[in-house]
Amino acid sequence: MSTQSTKTILRLQLLTDPRWVNIAEKNIEDILVDHAYCEQKAATSAISLIVKYPDKTRLVEEMTDLVAEEWSHFERVLAELKKRGWGLGRNRPDEYVVELAKHIRKGGKRERQLMDHLLVNALIEARSCERFKLLWKNIQDEDLQKFYYELMVSEAGHYVSFVKLAKEYMPVEEVDARLKELLEIEADIIRNLEPRPDRMH
Repeated sequence: MSTQSTKTILRLQLLTDPRWVNIAEKNIEDILVDHAYCEQKAATSAISLIVKYPDKTRLVEEMTDLVAEEWSHFERVLAELKKRGWGLGRNRPDEYVVELAKHIRKGGKRERQLMDHLLVNALIEARSCERFKLLWKNIQDEDLQKFYYELMVSEAGHYVSFVKLAKEYMPVEEVDARLKELLEIEADIIRNLEPRPDRMH
């Protein structure tokens, strides 16, 4: 995935500060721990959508598959930690996700809330995909290069799936307009967050 394709497919308005990958490689234990929790939270988020919208058959089917895949990713990150003699450290608040989630609108049509939930999840997957690409391209550990390449491809697929799912329940034009708004919001959040040595986002 080239820089151009990252912008075209994922539509991220601001790419990650290059300093992040240098910080990440020097703190790979912390990054792997945070990554494990990110996968766990992704699975939990999908379960929450199933619980909140059990009447949306397509949603339930896709989120059920996603839960299984995200949990398998969690297990794979745990295996990478174990391989290196590290354990699952403490969970850290994800400021990026917290800030993004503030823009999920409350009230109004139930489907509009669902759209916002799906699009916020899409953007989290997009940013994870972009970060995985940086790790794949730049870290020296060959096992982790392969690992992050595989996860990069998976997260890109999740991003596309969340956006398509939003268009199942709301008009395409409304989804596209809201996604454009959220992409700008996401860029502002990234712009105002300092690169951290212990965070995936």
